[in-house]
Amino acid sequence: MSKIQNIGVFTSGGDAPGMNAAVRAVVRACRYYNIKAFGIYRGYDGLISGEIEELGSRSVSNIIHRGGTILKSARSAEFRTVEGRKKAYDNLVKHGIDALVAIGGDGTFAGASVLSSEYNISVIGLPGTIDNDLNGTDFTIGYDTAVNTATTAIDKIRDTASSHNRLFFIEVMGRHSGQIAVRASIAAGAEATMIPEEPMTVEQLISTLERGASSKKSSSLVVVAEGGSPGHTMQLAHEVEAKFDYYDTKVTILGHLLRGGAPTVADRVLASTLGVQAVEYLLKGKSGGMLGIVNNQVKFTPFEQAIRNVENLDPEMMRIAGILSV
Repeated sequence: MSKIQNIGVFTSGGDAPGMNAAVRAVVRACRYYNIKAFGIYRGYDGLISGEIEELGSRSVSNIIHRGGTILKSARSAEFRTVEGRKKAYDNLVKHGIDALVAIGGDGTFAGASVLSSEYNISVIGLPGTIDNDLNGTDFTIGYDTAVNTATTAIDKIRDTASSHNRLFFIEVMGRHSGQIAVRASIAAGAEATMIPEEPMTVEQLISTLERGASSKKSSSLVVVAEGGSPGHTMQLAHEVEAKFDYYDTKVTILGHLLRGGAPTVADRVLASTLGVQAVEYLLKGKSGGMLGIVNNQVKFTPFEQAIRNVENLDPEMMRIAGILSV
C-alpha cells in the first residue's frame, strides 16, 4: 500500500443517478482504510475556488438512494487554463490531498488526465454518465436508471398514442450516442429508432411506418437520440407528417428527466463497487485511468483510451430492435 493519507472526491459534468452512491462508497472506503476523505464541491470550479471539506461516514448517510449529486457539479472554463489548474493544485496542497477520485464522463477524465500529468497527482476516474459512451466498461453509472426512466415514460406515452391513433416522436438524451435510445426502444416496443451510429433517412423511416400502418397498427412510437436525427426532432416530425398522414403526429422530448430520480439497484451496486475499488487502486499506486466493469470484472482503462476509443453500439441490438418492430 502507498502512503496516501488524504483522498479528494468530486463529481463533474452532467449529473447521473448513482453519483451519490459512488461518493458514499469512496468516503466509507477511506474510513475503512483509516485515511481522510475530502469532498470537493462543484467539480473543477470548486477545486479552483477551494470549496473543499472533510467528509466522514455520517456525512454520506442516507444518500445512496438519492439522484443528483450532493457534491454538486459544474463545467469549468477556467480549469482549461494553466492558471486555473495551478489554483486547483494549490488548493489540493493546502488541504493535504494527495489523490483524487473523479466521477464523470469524457470531459471530466480529460481534465483529470491533464492535472495528473502536470502535477504528478494520483487520479482514478469513475464513469458517471447516463450516455454509456466510455470505453472500458460495459455500463456507466447512471445509464441503467436513465434507460428505466425513458422506458417508463415511453410506456405511458404509448397509452395515449393508442387511444388517439397517434404517431409519437420521443427524444431521449445521448449526445452522439444511441445507447439509451436503442435499449429503451427494445424495452418499450418502439416501432423505429433513430440514432447517430446508424443514420436513417426520412424516407426509410416512412417506409417503416407504412409497414406498420398496413398491418393496422393503432399507433406508432419512434425513439430519437438527441443527436441521432437528420435534424431537430421537431423538424423531423414535421417532415414525416407532411409525407405520411396516417397518424396524428406528436413530439415528446424527455430531456433532463432522464438524469433525475432514484438510481436503480444496478446503478447503486455498480457505483458502490467502483467507489471502493477506486480507493483500493489508489492505495496500491494505480493512477491515470478509469475503473469500469467488463464481464463482471473490474477493469482499469487509461484515460486516453477510455475517452478516445469509444466502442461502437452493438449492432446486434439494432438488429433485434428491427425484428421486434415488425
